[in-house]
Amino acid sequence: MNERRKILNLFEEHSDFYNGKVSTGIEKNRKGNAMLSVTDSEGNAVPSARVKLSQRSHEFRFGANLFMLDELETPEKNDAYKKYFSDVFNMATLPFYWDTLEPEKGKPRYPSDSPKVYRRPSPDLCLEFCKEHGIEPREHALAYDHFFPDWLCGASVDEVKSELERRYREISERYADKIPTIEVTNEMAWEKGRTAFYDEPDFVEWCFRLAEKYFPNNQLVINETTSHAWKDRCRVTDKYYSYIEANMLKGARIDAVGMQYHLFYKREDEYEKTRLTLDPVNLYKHMDLYSNFGKPLQITEITVPAYSWESEDEEIQAEVIEKLYSLWFSHPNVEQIIYWNLVDGYAHVWDPDPDKIRETQGDMTLGENYYYGGLLRFDLSPKPAYEKIKELTQRVWHTEAEAITDEKGGASFRGFFGDYDVEIEANGKTVKTQLSLSKNGENSFALTV
Repeated sequence: MNERRKILNLFEEHSDFYNGKVSTGIEKNRKGNAMLSVTDSEGNAVPSARVKLSQRSHEFRFGANLFMLDELETPEKNDAYKKYFSDVFNMATLPFYWDTLEPEKGKPRYPSDSPKVYRRPSPDLCLEFCKEHGIEPREHALAYDHFFPDWLCGASVDEVKSELERRYREISERYADKIPTIEVTNEMAWEKGRTAFYDEPDFVEWCFRLAEKYFPNNQLVINETTSHAWKDRCRVTDKYYSYIEANMLKGARIDAVGMQYHLFYKREDEYEKTRLTLDPVNLYKHMDLYSNFGKPLQITEITVPAYSWESEDEEIQAEVIEKLYSLWFSHPNVEQIIYWNLVDGYAHVWDPDPDKIRETQGDMTLGENYYYGGLLRFDLSPKPAYEKIKELTQRVWHTEAEAITDEKGGASFRGFFGDYDVEIEANGKTVKTQLSLSKNGENSFALTV
């Protein structure tokens, strides 16, 4: 047996807690009842109508970053990437890193035909893909100081603010009506930033107030690293909790709380370093803690390594992902789960060098935790982790229902929140339509046959 399997021992030790939260939480928080009323074209009730419902998509958002869109070395790989992405995910994180979106001042890379930058496809190109496949785009990240451009470093605080407002305005004019979720600040707990503005006490508050001005109808999100989201003391005095609370009290409109989840550890350190991040009790306590703000939670960036392409390592990766996704999906406040890199071998957290990656054709010796953290192998074949997410979202957490109307034309069903294809058979006729079962909807539907 693979020695790595011991990393799951806390899920086994707390199996009653875990199984209870998952089974009851998913049933209570991810499913709802719908009332159906079937009438004919004249408004008369239609009894004994057969209504078949098949879930087409989830209201809950499952996604990944879209950073390798048309970035792979062959057309075949690019086509496979698009297929695997669109087959599973209904949300995509788009790269809005300022340093690569506007490497030269005044010349932003918004259009689809913009000059290529590795792992930074242009926003327009990403949006075209999302629109084609019915995927909701997500912006990352509007005011992320650690990726501010070189030409801004050394500028005064006022100059940084002026340029940042220009950036907000341009992105708002071009994308506010196309991208619902706007991640405003990210990783604010670093000791040192790139610009003078980062050290100012009003950085977060100012960035969110400006976001409210330019993105009044969008969801504004704050985001922070794994250590601060899951590995602190789980108290209201924790650093991330405290700075969210402080800025909300000052008037910052923070609509959702982002929580990264990267397991960036060497294999030999994995067990010791994951005692908090692979403890279901600790994870649930942190979700409860951040739910105190009354805002939805988003699991914004996930990396779970396999450490090799050996079958046992890949199966452990899949098992870890299944347990994590199930626990997150069960919590009432979580609304998005976003995996980070879809493919092995194309991102390195410490030393990104695309030429070296391509030359070595996936030689994973440079940082195995990140290189093996994808859901697809370097050759674009799906790993068990990919198949597990697909199984959960499309088979386990999926509703197929059938109902027969009563003498008043009424019927009901219970299902996962999302969009449904509906087929009604009555009086020798078959009518097809659609409906959306929503967590926040009335969920009463009038159907005509």
